[in-house]
Amino acid sequence: MRHMRDPIRLIDTHTHTTAHQFDHDRAAVLQRASEAGVARMIEVGYDLPTSRAAVAFAEAHPHILAVVGLQPNHIHETGEGWLEEIRTLAAHPKVVAIGEIGLDYHWMKVPPEVQEEVFRTQIDLARQLKLPVVIHSREAHADTLRILNAAARGVPGVMHSFSGDWAFAQACLEIEFMLSLSGPLTFSNAHQLHEVARRTPATMLLTETDSPYLTPHPHRGKRNEPAHVRFVAAQMAQLRGVPLEEMAEQVWANAERVFRFG
Repeated sequence: MRHMRDPIRLIDTHTHTTAHQFDHDRAAVLQRASEAGVARMIEVGYDLPTSRAAVAFAEAHPHILAVVGLQPNHIHETGEGWLEEIRTLAAHPKVVAIGEIGLDYHWMKVPPEVQEEVFRTQIDLARQLKLPVVIHSREAHADTLRILNAAARGVPGVMHSFSGDWAFAQACLEIEFMLSLSGPLTFSNAHQLHEVARRTPATMLLTETDSPYLTPHPHRGKRNEPAHVRFVAAQMAQLRGVPLEEMAEQVWANAERVFRFG
């Protein structure tokens, strides 16, 4: 945990701290994050209820920002009028991106063509609102890149919880999307992610937890929380051969640039 004189300033760029898993100890979770050096958090929605909750959570906490959008696994749960509500929520001054949006072929709760339509619609919304996008891509990397190349050129973006190899990373970097790394980076057998962390330009890396999911070592198997982003940042620093302080400040600057929260 953080010492009072610890200069490290960390950011968790993707968390779901309004999730029910935190209902019994949310205040303590926020306190632990602060003690670990997490000075900024970005609460991310994935459907209308969580997008509303993200905005309310950001309103209640000065150091928290919000992202609103419709993730592919929740399209079938959403009725008409969803786009206008996302547009309205995105007008809030603490909303810094549209997301998480994208494709998910693992669960395949809706057909790929429906996922693509909703994905493209939200990219267009982000372009209209001059906001970046936060991308969810699971077992759909080729189609994700095809759509981003066609529809998102010039729109700033983040590949949330990046899980691909160096070839996929290069393709994302080519369209100037940042790579956000999460708990799996800390796993000893995550060789592809280790290569990505080493080879990606320092100016294109972000850290996240995706709390309450993707818990890093040494807490793997337990609920994740924003304080654990320190393990991700420390592993990133170790892989790149730089001090944690330097890595943390670079990631902060990267997040500030893409999410424009200066």
